[in-house]
Amino acid sequence: MDYRSTLEQAQHYVRSLFGTHVNEKLHYHNLLHTEKVVGAATQIAQHYQLNDVDFFTVVVAAWFHDIGYLTGEGTGHEERGARMAQSYLEGTGLEHPIIEAVSRCIIATQLPQRAVGLTEQIVCDADLFHLGTDDFSERNKLMRKEAEEISGRKISKDEWRRSTIRFLEAHRYYTDYCRLLLNEKQHENLMKLRAKDPEGPGNSLDTLLHEHGVDDEAEHKPVTKDKKDKKKDPGRGIDTVFRITSNNNQRLSSQADSKAHILIQVNAIIISVVLSVLLRRIEEYTNLTIPAIMLLTVNLVTIIFSILATRPHIPPGTFNQADLDEKKVNLLFFGNYYRMSLEQYASGMLVMMDDSDFLYGSLIRDVYFQGIALGKKYRWLRLSYDVFMWGLIASVVAFLIGALAFPSK
Repeated sequence: MDYRSTLEQAQHYVRSLFGTHVNEKLHYHNLLHTEKVVGAATQIAQHYQLNDVDFFTVVVAAWFHDIGYLTGEGTGHEERGARMAQSYLEGTGLEHPIIEAVSRCIIATQLPQRAVGLTEQIVCDADLFHLGTDDFSERNKLMRKEAEEISGRKISKDEWRRSTIRFLEAHRYYTDYCRLLLNEKQHENLMKLRAKDPEGPGNSLDTLLHEHGVDDEAEHKPVTKDKKDKKKDPGRGIDTVFRITSNNNQRLSSQADSKAHILIQVNAIIISVVLSVLLRRIEEYTNLTIPAIMLLTVNLVTIIFSILATRPHIPPGTFNQADLDEKKVNLLFFGNYYRMSLEQYASGMLVMMDDSDFLYGSLIRDVYFQGIALGKKYRWLRLSYDVFMWGLIASVVAFLIGALAFPSK
């Protein structure tokens, strides 16, 4: 199945629907919103390196997720969009399980969102991606304007703001990627709204929007920057830095393990081929003896270095009271407690959580030693690649010399 071609056709189909079903009331749920959601879905999907089928599922669902607005009211637009997507995709000859997966992704965007599995989570996060971006205020203006025209009544700024606050307070991103990327900005947007609404949220707008089916993105009030803006809480920024750094280290470590695994597999295959084919007939091709030994040596050394790159270092797994008192133990790393009892570990964790200096010190040590381990891993991995690359070149040259300069008799 040519998923890329099918995806392009689906894109053209959705664009044509927006062109032929013009609804001037849709200031927010229009083609621009759909394109933004598709862009966000693509960004998240690429981050998680989805396979072709899942990537296709996510992006197609993003294109179709709001077309239900073109054929009816906001209420039930997800179901209508899923049916329209299913009807279109069946005509393309797409496999039924993929069509069902696309439908589930679209249905999952109905609020309150209930995403099951990574593909549904990505589509849901993409649909509300702007909650944690600088587009928050501008998109909110359009959503309010759309809600007013659909409901047929004027919605006051205070009323809209309070409903938005309730929505932001309840919203949580599903994917780690969006939480790390967008949570801080979403919280900042919420704090700005709260600062402008000391009386707290109300209920009338929520009821009104629900009746008209446009409450799924009761978005966020535009906020002009106050010249005397309050200082941001540094704690959230610090937590975000630690999360992003640790996440990046883990991702780089996984990539290194994957690359080392590939090297081990490739060289193991080469060794098996050389041993099974060439060495059995080495007496007939004595001119290739040295090149064969060179190649086997290169393969073996590369495998050894690749194993060293992924070989884990296991610490003793214990700590004592002196380590706790001096705040030297890092209880966030399993290697420091895996031989301790639950009571000892829990007691140590409570001590650490009661002391912010101890807690942040542990986080700093954890990130630092992650970096140390990562640096060691990548040094071995680079050495493996160097040995494999230059050794393979030398072996090929040796084979050519042996075959051309010293042909077998």
